[in-house]
Amino acid sequence: MSLLQGRSWDDWIARYELGHQNRWNQLTHTLGIPMIVVAIVMGIAGLVLPGLWPWAAGLFVLGWVLQFLGHAIEGKPPEFFSDWRFLFVGTRWWLKKITGRL
Repeated sequence: MSLLQGRSWDDWIARYELGHQNRWNQLTHTLGIPMIVVAIVMGIAGLVLPGLWPWAAGLFVLGWVLQFLGHAIEGKPPEFFSDWRFLFVGTRWWLKKITGRL
C-alpha cells in the first residue's frame, strides 16, 4: 500500500487547500509549518546539544498554536484529523507556496 494511495502530490495538495482558503489561516500555516519542521530538526540535534531542547520545544508549541489558531479563524478542522498523511502534505503545501513548485 502506497503512502499516497495512488494519488499525486497535486491531488493531495488540492484537497489540503480546500481547508485553507482563509488568508489568515494561510499566513499562520506559512509561519507555523516551518517552525514545526525546524523544531523537529533542532530536537534531533538536541540529542547531542542539550541546550537546544527548550528552544525546540518552544518553537514546536508555537508552530502548533499558529496552526490551530489559523483553523479557528477558518472555522474548519485541520485536515490531519481526517487523515494523518496530511501532516506531510502540509509541508509540501508550504514548499509549493514558497517556491511556486512541488
